[in-house]
Amino acid sequence: MKIQCMTIEEIKQGYIEKRFTVTEIVKSYINRIKKLDGEINVFITLCEESALKEAKEMDEKIKRGEKLGALGGIPVALKDNICTRGIKTTCASKMLEAFIPPYDATIVKKLKDAGAIIIGKTNMDEFAMGSSTENSAFKITKNPWDTKKVPGGSSGGSAAALSAGFAPLTIGSDTGGSIRLPAAFCGNVGFKPTYGLVSRYGLIAFASSLDQIGPFTKTVKDCAMSLNILVGNDPLDGTSVQEEIKIDYVSDLDQGVKGLKIGVPKEFFGEGLDEEIHESIQNAIKKLEDLGAIIEEFSLPIKKKGLSAYYMISSAEASSNLARYDGVRYGYRTENFKTIDELMINSRSEGFGEEVKRRIMLGTFVLSSGYYDAYYKKAMLFRKKIRNTFKEAFEKYDVILSPTSPKLPFNIGEKSEDPLQMYLSDIYTVNMNIAGVPAISIPCGFSQSKLPIGVQFIGDHYTEKKLLQVAFALEQALGIYKEVPVIKEGK
Repeated sequence: MKIQCMTIEEIKQGYIEKRFTVTEIVKSYINRIKKLDGEINVFITLCEESALKEAKEMDEKIKRGEKLGALGGIPVALKDNICTRGIKTTCASKMLEAFIPPYDATIVKKLKDAGAIIIGKTNMDEFAMGSSTENSAFKITKNPWDTKKVPGGSSGGSAAALSAGFAPLTIGSDTGGSIRLPAAFCGNVGFKPTYGLVSRYGLIAFASSLDQIGPFTKTVKDCAMSLNILVGNDPLDGTSVQEEIKIDYVSDLDQGVKGLKIGVPKEFFGEGLDEEIHESIQNAIKKLEDLGAIIEEFSLPIKKKGLSAYYMISSAEASSNLARYDGVRYGYRTENFKTIDELMINSRSEGFGEEVKRRIMLGTFVLSSGYYDAYYKKAMLFRKKIRNTFKEAFEKYDVILSPTSPKLPFNIGEKSEDPLQMYLSDIYTVNMNIAGVPAISIPCGFSQSKLPIGVQFIGDHYTEKKLLQVAFALEQALGIYKEVPVIKEGK
């Protein structure tokens, strides 16, 4: 049983055919994690005891002839900014190093109700601020395809866990590309749904108007299956979609792309795009044309300015959201203080990492008196322009295609000293969060050095089903989704 190659669909079928038990599956994943995670550094918390207990209970249900849920017996790893009752949730920060939530996030409840088994919490950039998973207070996660490379960020732990074969389903959050970039770097399917389609209740906020939870999976079909569970209205989240979702994302997945109009923005293929990525994307475009899609180049002039607006808006919201960590109510508290001011200053100085401090300072600056109009207000006005630009584009095209990342996975430490270069990693992904539209990244090839390359499909609001159909058609045509990295056990 090659556990690292198995999909959600294959595991579910195995349970039905009684080829293995839930306990055997969970034990296999835990044994693999124990054997190899010392090399990859994925997990902040491993829930071995509770996962095996739940697996045993699930096996008893099967013996009694009870039906499993839609994700019954499927192990899932969660990004460590998603609250889990009784399980430590750190945001990879010293500030929340000892925080144990008293409640489950809504998506955790949905996963549990569907029968999924929480196997652990994954590493991330601290408070989801970063593009490489190097900003964690605890460890640096490595890319399973090449352990000298980063896995992308900020959901790099979840992406690496999936690629390394530590779980068949992992969950991340995407504020400006934090699901799609790691998916591209690690060779996964990564989906950022329409803003509000998946509840954010229990997601520890970075930038509330941009954050969205989504899945990492091995295949597009697995992604569709997990999306069926995750979506829907939540009265606990004021930004949640109001309508009842009755869409089955798995049905008609093989409908194909014949006759669909796919727009390719020429600005996304200019200077700065790696040649091997460009070649791989062109091959994907050719495959889609062969399948009957109508491909048309057009202008979408928002790439560079959108990145600037994103960092203004996200940093401003981060400054506001992270103000709650003051050393008074909860979280890290310094031992070195005499006054209330010293308590707050020292707690925040010692509890936050460098990247978090950088973004808090930037956000506080753009919100401050005298600079609000010059920076934050202009960014919000440009946000409206980005939304309108996408709206116009989707009047002409069913789907937009672009690279996910301008560069291949880079070396650990390569961009740590140059924040601006690191921020450019998100240049193809941030605008979707600003506009609130859905986007998916799937593998479309490999570089000569065997590093994954991702292609991104972008849709209009609530067109997840169409995006999945296009992604599925290309995935099947390329036939590369079964490839997995070979990880050597460390000394």
